[in-house]
Amino acid sequence: MKRRISLLIGIATALAFTGVLSHASPVAAQAVTTADRPPGFEDLAEKLVPTVVNVSTTMKLEAPAKGELPPMPDLPPGSPFEEFFKDFYDQYQNGKPPSEEKESSLGSGFVVDAANGYIVTNNHVIKDAEEIKVILNDNTSLDATLIGTDEKTDIALLKVKTAKPLTAAAWGGSDKARVGSWILAIGNPFGLGGTVTAGIVSARHRDINAGPYDEFLQTDASINRGNSGGPMFNMNGEVVGINTAIFSPSGGSVGIGFAVPSNLAKGVIEQLIKYGKTKRGWLGVRIQEVTPEIAESLGLEKPAGALVAGVTPKGPAEKAGIKSGDVILKFDGRVINEMRELPKLVAEAEVGKKSTLTLRRKGKEQTVSVDLGQLEKAEETGMIAGKKEEKKSEIKSTAVESIGLSLAALNDQLRDTYKIPKTANGVLITEVKKDGIAAEKGIAPGDVIVEIDQQEVTTPEQAADRIAAAEKAKRASVLLFIARKDDMRFVALKLKK
Repeated sequence: MKRRISLLIGIATALAFTGVLSHASPVAAQAVTTADRPPGFEDLAEKLVPTVVNVSTTMKLEAPAKGELPPMPDLPPGSPFEEFFKDFYDQYQNGKPPSEEKESSLGSGFVVDAANGYIVTNNHVIKDAEEIKVILNDNTSLDATLIGTDEKTDIALLKVKTAKPLTAAAWGGSDKARVGSWILAIGNPFGLGGTVTAGIVSARHRDINAGPYDEFLQTDASINRGNSGGPMFNMNGEVVGINTAIFSPSGGSVGIGFAVPSNLAKGVIEQLIKYGKTKRGWLGVRIQEVTPEIAESLGLEKPAGALVAGVTPKGPAEKAGIKSGDVILKFDGRVINEMRELPKLVAEAEVGKKSTLTLRRKGKEQTVSVDLGQLEKAEETGMIAGKKEEKKSEIKSTAVESIGLSLAALNDQLRDTYKIPKTANGVLITEVKKDGIAAEKGIAPGDVIVEIDQQEVTTPEQAADRIAAAEKAKRASVLLFIARKDDMRFVALKLKK
């Protein structure tokens, strides 16, 4: 090892002697610091920082009445909070409850309309706020009015009045933000003033289970606490996203941040300006992904589109003649490559507008017209129902070993035991083998098989015969249409060779 190190030192010395490693040349140093360095963001940042604001909120916390305090928290001995809680509880016991306090929350936002004073931020920044204040980049503090919110995309719209001229940010197209594209994330956290971080678009179309329209842009630019609601800019100085969330075990930035894409946010904001709330299109279908097994069962060349698992009674889809088992391939001429694309396209469509759907039904394509409803009205009237919890019950049943299920014919007693609605008809699944094919697909006791390969079944024997016929025909999979309480879905089970 010593010899190797000495050899390296000798080589370095020789190179320095010959001038190869010389640091004496000022021309070479100048070339490294100017011509060869990456371009900076100075001019762009200077132009964009004035569009970004700090958003601060206050919320009253009413002190509970005496005797209504929760139990003293179990804190480790010596904890700095132990003395705090002790003093707090002692005040109540002595009949001196603390006065009302106010809790502050800080985030960021940006101006989208300078003339009318409209400012965009995240809904979670201003949620339950009693007062909202906006601090401009020059430290001017303004009272803000909440115009509208949208929890589904975590967006809120504020309005301020001021004689001072505001600087508005321009919208850009998030669809043009490619993976690897440079971006600037600007916020105004904690009232410190404009804070700029740079990074790239790490990924697109991220679903982080934050809402039904998740399509986040992912970035490695630092997005810390207080930056929520701030804009993400492209190198043209256009907003391509609203910085909304981070993934972090510690609460600080670890290089995984998420922004609502501008193409999604812009439409929501336009509706909030116009109506004070959102008005989304509603089709009235329950859909699921077309897996390779389902595609094979339906005779599709590849997995694509959105499979209709259920249709809301008296909803737009039912009125248009759409049925369970249909695969929606296009919406208003736009191809549906993945299931999650359909809800977004429907939501962005105009309420009451007649839309055109291209369907595949039993091997044939057809086109239908649908008069879209309004999602918010369907939610208010209860047309969109939630799921209920399941309960298990053990009964004697017939086993279908090849797919790992035990089946029974439906009767009034079983309907009552498993809470199965009278509208659901088919064969009851009473047992699922833990290591079987059906268990892998999430099938559970209490589910009802309504159809097998798009043909109705009413008895366990009929169901077993259909499965046996598929195996005899050397089919790769069999398609089940399953009813689970108020939900319906298709499940493709691979058959043993």
